[in-house]
Amino acid sequence: MASVGVMTNPDDPLGLRDDAPLLDGWLSYRAMGPVPFGTPGHKQRLDLVGTVVRDDIPLYGGVDTIRQQAGAIAEADRRLARAWGADWGRISVGGSTHGNQTLMLALCRPGDTVVVTRTLHRSLLLGMVLAGVTPVWVRPDVDPTTGLPTHVPVERVAQALAVHPEAKAVFLVEPTYVGTVSDVAAHATVAHSHGIPLVVDQAWGAYFGFHPDLPRHAIQAGADALVTSAHKTLPAYTQAALVVARTGRIDADRLDRAFDATATTSPSGTIAASADAARALMERDGERLLGHLLRIVDHARGRLREVPGLVLLDDVVDPAVIVDRAKLAINVSGTGATGLAIEEDLVAQGMPVELADRDTVGPIISVNDDQDTVDAFVDGVIASVERQRTEPRPVLPSISWTVEPQVVLSPREAYFAAHETVSAETAIGQVSAELVAPYPPGIPVLAPGERITAAAVAGLRAAMADGTQVRYAADPTLDTLQVVATS
Repeated sequence: MASVGVMTNPDDPLGLRDDAPLLDGWLSYRAMGPVPFGTPGHKQRLDLVGTVVRDDIPLYGGVDTIRQQAGAIAEADRRLARAWGADWGRISVGGSTHGNQTLMLALCRPGDTVVVTRTLHRSLLLGMVLAGVTPVWVRPDVDPTTGLPTHVPVERVAQALAVHPEAKAVFLVEPTYVGTVSDVAAHATVAHSHGIPLVVDQAWGAYFGFHPDLPRHAIQAGADALVTSAHKTLPAYTQAALVVARTGRIDADRLDRAFDATATTSPSGTIAASADAARALMERDGERLLGHLLRIVDHARGRLREVPGLVLLDDVVDPAVIVDRAKLAINVSGTGATGLAIEEDLVAQGMPVELADRDTVGPIISVNDDQDTVDAFVDGVIASVERQRTEPRPVLPSISWTVEPQVVLSPREAYFAAHETVSAETAIGQVSAELVAPYPPGIPVLAPGERITAAAVAGLRAAMADGTQVRYAADPTLDTLQVVATS
C-alpha cells in the first residue's frame, strides 16, 4: 500500500494494478493516447455528450485485445476463483442477475425441479423461466419483533428434498436482504447427502469470508457455487458481479456455456476492471478495511440503541441465527415513525437509503464510509424519528416475507401461456401470468405459474397504501392483474 507522503497514481491510489490484471489493462488503455478505431463510437471524446463517457472502456479491444491475446481476462478469472477457494470463476458485468441465470442454466434442464428459498430475487425466478424448471419453495422464519426474515431452517430443506427426491439443486439467498444468514454448512450437508449441489445467491455479502468477525462466504461453508454483487457492498461499478464455483458437482463446460449464453457480447471493461480491483483490494487489505467498517457500524449501533422505541434486528433475533455485523436493520414501529417518512427526510439531506418500508430502515454502510458519514446518517435518523414520534404501533410483516406460494404451472409455462387481463378481485383463484413484487426488496409476491390468493393481493395493496412501490405489474395500480387464459 502506498505510504503517506509518497506520490501515487490518482487512477490507482493504492497501487492495485500489479494484483489486478483487468485494472492494469484499463489503466494502460487510458494512457495509450491514439484514437482507437473500434467501439465504442464516442472514442472518449467529451465535446459531444460530455463527461458521461469519459471512463467507458470496452473489455474486448480495450482492457484486453479483441482476440484476448493479452490473457488479462483469463488471468483475472483465475485469480477470482483462487480468492474464493473455487475451481471456476468469472467476472460479470451483468450484475448478480446474470450470475443467477448462469447457475440456473448450468445446473438444470427443462422439466427439472429445484428447491428454492422464497426470498429469492426476481432474477433467479426469471432464470427458472429461461431454464424451464419448476420450483419447490422453502420459506424463511420471520422474527416476530421486527417482522423481518431470519433464516431458512435446515429441516425445511431436508423435508422438501424428502418429498421431491428428483430435485437437481438447492438454491438459497444468503445473506437475506436484511443481513441474516442461514446455516449454509448444514444446508450443504443436506444437499450433498442427496447428491445435488447447493448454490447461494450471496449478492449482499461480497465481503463475507474476508474478516474473522464476518460470516464465512458460501464456498468456505461448503456450497458448490455462489454469485455476489461486487457493486453492492464493495468499491466497484454498478453491475459488477462475481460468479465462482467448485466443479465437483457442477460441470465447468456447462458453466462456461451458460455464462456466455446470457452475457452481453460487448462487456464494459470499466465495470470488469472495477470488479477485479475490488477483488484484489479484499485479498490484500480486506481484513483491515472491514475491521474499520465493523467499528463504525458498531458505533452507529450503540447510538441507535439509545433511542427509545428503535429496535435493531441483531438485538432481538434468535441467538442461533447468524447476523452480518456490517449490516443495520432498524425497526422503527416502536417510535410511531415510519421508515418511508424517515427515508424522505434522509433523501432531503442527500442520504438515500437502500431499504425503507413502513417499519424498517436499512442503510448500506461500506468500506468507503467513515465515522463522519455514518454519524451524519445516525443524526438524520434520530432527528426524523423525534420529529415524527407518536404512539407505537404493531409490526406488520411485509408480504414479501410471508407469502405462501401455490405452484400450479412452471414459471416458464405460465410466462409463455396466453394471458388475459382481469380485475384483481376476479384474478383471485386464477394463475398469475406476471411477476409482481414490492421494491425494495424485489422479492416476488406473485410469480408466473402461481395461484393468486386473496392474502397476496391484500398484502400488495397494503404495501402500496403504506407508500412502498410495487413493480413489474402490467397495471401499476393493481386494479387489474394478468392471468393465464383459461380458454
